[in-house]
Amino acid sequence: MTQHEFDVVVVGGGIAGLSAANRAAQQGLKVAVLERGDGPQYLCNSRYSGGVLHIAMHNAKDPAEKLIEVINNATNNKADPELARALAATAGRAIDWLQSEGAKYIRVGNIVWQQHVLAPPRPIVAGLDWKGRGPDVTLRQLVTNLEKRGGKMFRLPAVTLMEKEGQSIGVEAGTNDGGGTKQQFYAKAVVLADGGYQGNAALVREHMGIDFAKVKTRGAGTGIGDGMRMARAMGAQFSELKYFYGHMLSRDSFTNDRVWPYPQLDELGTVGIVVNDAGERFVDEGLGGVYVANTIARLADPLSAWAILDHAIWEGPGRTARIPANPQLANAGGTIIRADTLAELAAKTGIAAAQLEATVHGYNEALAGGKTASLTPTRSAHPIVPSPVNKPPYYAVPLCAGMTYTFGGILTDGDGRVMSTRGAPIEGLYAVGATTGGLEGGTTGGGYVGGLIKGVSFGMRAAEHILKTLKG
Repeated sequence: MTQHEFDVVVVGGGIAGLSAANRAAQQGLKVAVLERGDGPQYLCNSRYSGGVLHIAMHNAKDPAEKLIEVINNATNNKADPELARALAATAGRAIDWLQSEGAKYIRVGNIVWQQHVLAPPRPIVAGLDWKGRGPDVTLRQLVTNLEKRGGKMFRLPAVTLMEKEGQSIGVEAGTNDGGGTKQQFYAKAVVLADGGYQGNAALVREHMGIDFAKVKTRGAGTGIGDGMRMARAMGAQFSELKYFYGHMLSRDSFTNDRVWPYPQLDELGTVGIVVNDAGERFVDEGLGGVYVANTIARLADPLSAWAILDHAIWEGPGRTARIPANPQLANAGGTIIRADTLAELAAKTGIAAAQLEATVHGYNEALAGGKTASLTPTRSAHPIVPSPVNKPPYYAVPLCAGMTYTFGGILTDGDGRVMSTRGAPIEGLYAVGATTGGLEGGTTGGGYVGGLIKGVSFGMRAAEHILKTLKG
């Protein structure tokens, strides 16, 4: 069996893994990255992302105390306080560090959460367009930087963590075809950064109770839970694994690649209403698109949801999103059903007509009377302010849930050290990025903090803690 020796071995070549690897190599450590993807543009969620570095839709360079409050508000105070403090304290420095590594940013006007968008940005069009865009360019630059610093990238899948007396001492890797000779990578520290488990149908069913075939994979689908599996074998502790980050998408995304991952349809469903085939509301739309997507995914039939809206919403929030459904969904061939009356809309969609009319009228009356709390389910006014559905023509858009990455995962401390079920760090083992939990998701699945900034910040913190530990 071929053996290698490094100071640090990183599992996963997304933005979290490459940030950890480069920060470690920058400090003089001998680093290897294990990445199962092939080619210079191997797939990962970082490449598919919109490239915005933000914290819960706020400027990631805001003062730390403000960012802690932002994180707590976004997660309904469910974020681990140590992780929230660590991210808030590091985010601004992470943005500057990534820029020093060659990343370029643009700023989108006065939109507070789009002050650091990786350049060049993706165009304002529907579909999947990542090649040559900011995240792709940045990842390739980070790979180049790593190699210039003497780091090595191996295109191999990690299989097993090697351990001695409860301490992580390296990783055993296999081959992508399952054959060939395994290789052992001995290391003083291992960083797991393989991106969650959203691409593993069995794990999604086990932990979320979701019919994987009826939820659209909105990301690259390359996170298959290897880091979780290996960490569990070493006695790691895990956060709640029930929720995911994602958005409402057109149901056509299963057959039309032009309508995913953009436009997301959150602005339609959360300002208007979301109903099932029976014409009934089943979710509090005001809690946001991530929450609604998680709820849709757990319906008895996840392909029975519809966004119902009027012309004011279609021409208002429908046009103002970053990549707007109006007109991008129509341009991409997505289904949009329009009618002058609710009865006609029901006839065209197959939604139960009497119940749809009763639902919309009851919703409008509650909104006009300030009694949305009396609705079943209730309709919150935060974070999404509702609008009435009363200005014809009316629109119905068939929905599905789009899953980008999993919220839950390996529990770590603020420096990325993996925590054991005994409540103490596992020596030599770290985890960063979407394979970790405890910061996002809360208890409802709505608490989105920000995947890119989380990955860069904790990647840096893990590398810096490793150096501190090795120096004694």
